Amino acid sequence: MAINSARVEKLRKKKIDGLALKKLIDAGLTWLRTNKDNVNALNVFPVPDGDTGTNMTLTLQAAWNEIKDLGTSNLGEMAAAISKGALMGARGNSGVITSQILRGISRGLQGKAVLDVDSMVSAFGEARDTAYKGVVKPVEGTILTVIKEVAIATEAVRGSAKDAIEVLEVAVKAADEAVKKTPDLLPVLKQAGVVDSGGKGLFFILEGMLRHVYGESLETPTMNVQALSAMNMQGAMEEVEEGQDYEIVVDFVPNGELDLGSFYGKLEEMGTSIQVGEGEGMYRMHIHVPTENRYVPIDYIMGIGTVTKVAIENLLAQMDDIQKSKQIQFSTVEPGQIAVVVVSPGAGLSRIFASLGVAAVVAGGQSMNPSTQDILSSFENLPTDKVIILPNNKNIILAANQAKEVTVKQVMVVPTRTIPQGLTAMLSLQPDGELASVAEKMTKALGTVKTGEITIATRTVEIDGVSVKDGQVIALLDGKLALAAESVEQGMMDLLEKANASEHEIVTLFYGEGMTHGEANRIADLIHKKYSNLNVEVQEGGQPHYQFIISIE
Repeated sequence: MAINSARVEKLRKKKIDGLALKKLIDAGLTWLRTNKDNVNALNVFPVPDGDTGTNMTLTLQAAWNEIKDLGTSNLGEMAAAISKGALMGARGNSGVITSQILRGISRGLQGKAVLDVDSMVSAFGEARDTAYKGVVKPVEGTILTVIKEVAIATEAVRGSAKDAIEVLEVAVKAADEAVKKTPDLLPVLKQAGVVDSGGKGLFFILEGMLRHVYGESLETPTMNVQALSAMNMQGAMEEVEEGQDYEIVVDFVPNGELDLGSFYGKLEEMGTSIQVGEGEGMYRMHIHVPTENRYVPIDYIMGIGTVTKVAIENLLAQMDDIQKSKQIQFSTVEPGQIAVVVVSPGAGLSRIFASLGVAAVVAGGQSMNPSTQDILSSFENLPTDKVIILPNNKNIILAANQAKEVTVKQVMVVPTRTIPQGLTAMLSLQPDGELASVAEKMTKALGTVKTGEITIATRTVEIDGVSVKDGQVIALLDGKLALAAESVEQGMMDLLEKANASEHEIVTLFYGEGMTHGEANRIADLIHKKYSNLNVEVQEGGQPHYQFIISIE
C-alpha cells in the first residue's frame, strides 16, 4: 500500500473516538464490498453457495445502517450500536461469526473514551473469545483462526506499540498471514486450492480500515480476474437493487489480447456486480444490468471476440417467486400452542410446508441466507410464546440460534440441514405438546431420511476423490459430493444407486431450477422402472440452483 505519510501523522495526533470508529467501519465495509465477489469465489465445493462475501457484506451493512445517523463521539456507545446492527443483520455462518467478532470488540471498548493501544488490543482479545464461544465446535483454518492470530499478534505489541494505528497495522499483517496458512490447517481448502473465504473477508475489513488511514482508494478491487474454474455466480439475491433487473453471463474468446482496464471501464457503464474469470484463453463475464441494457454486454463482447455461451437470468422474476411464498396461507396458531417457522428456498416447497402446519416461512436457502432479523421477525408477532425453527440449511443454523438468543419467547432450533429433513421433522409436530419434547421428537426424526441434490458444478475441482468439471451435473448425498454426471437423468439414477434406493420405500422429487413438471415425471417413470418397489412422488419445489432436491425414505 502506498502511504500518505502526512495524512497518517495527522491522524496519529487525533483521538480515535466514536466518530472516528464510525469512519473505520465505513471504510471496512466499502473495501469488503469492493472485494465481495473475490471472497465469494473462494468457495470450496463446486455448488452454488459461494456467498460468504455477500453474507459478510450484508452483515456489516446492517451494522453501518445502525450507526450511519448516529452522531455520538462516545466510543463505547458507537461500538455497542455497531454490535447491535451486526447481530440483527447477521446472515450465514460467516455473517454470524462476524457479528460475534464485532460483539466482542464492543465488549472490549465498553466504557472506553478513545481507541488507544490498550483498548484496541483488549478489543481484539474479546473478539476472539466471543467468536469462539459462539460456535459449538470451532474449526481451525477458518475466520476463527484469523481473529485468533490477530488477537495474539496485537497482544504481543501491547507494551511497545505507540498508538492504535500501529496496532491496526499489526492486525492487518497478522490477518494476511493467517489467511495464507488456512489451507495447512483445513485439508479441504488445500484440496480445493483456495484459502478460507470468511478469513479473507475479515482481512478485507481490517485492510479497508488501514487503507482509510493511509488514504488509499477503497473502490478498486485487489483482483480483477479470477480463475475461470473458481468463478461462482451470485445466483438468487436477497433483494434486487435498482438497476439490477437481469444477470448476464457471457463466455467468450477475445480476438486479441484483452485490455482489462478498458474492458472493465466499458462494463461499469452498463451495470454492476461485475466479475471476470479467465482460463486457457477463455473468458467469462458476469454483470447485473437494468432491463433496457440486457443485450448491451452481449453486443459489446461480440465486437471484441467470439461468444461461445450466453446465460440471461431475470432477477426480478426470482424475487417475484419469493414474494409468492409470502402470500401462502399458513396454519392459525392459538396462544400456548407451538408455532413452527421454516426457511424455504422456493414457493412450491413453501406451499408444502404450509400444508403440513407451519406458522410462517422465511424465504431463503443456498446463496440467499436470511438474517437474524428476518428469522426473528417471522415469529415475533405470532400469538404464542412457543416457537420451533427449522433452518433447513447448514449455513442458516447459526443465525437461527442467534434469533433464539435475542427474543423473550421460548424458542428451540431443530438443526435441520436440508429440506427433506425439515419436511420429515414436520410430521412429528404436535401443536399442543410440550415444547422440549416435540423438538426432541423432531430432531430424532432427522435420521430417518436421506437427502439427494442435483445441481450444476460451478468450478473444476477434486473433492473426496470425486473429480468435477465446471458445468458438469453433480449430485450430493446428505451434503457430501457424491458424483459427477453428463446429464441430470444420469446424475439422478447414479445418485439413487449410491443411496441404496432399493432398500427404501419412498422417493420424492422436488423439481426446481430449469425443470418442468413433464421432465420431472419422465425421470420419475425411469426411477419406477428400475426400482419397482419404490413409491415415487413428484412435487414442484420452485428452488433456484438445484434441478432436484430428493427425499429418500
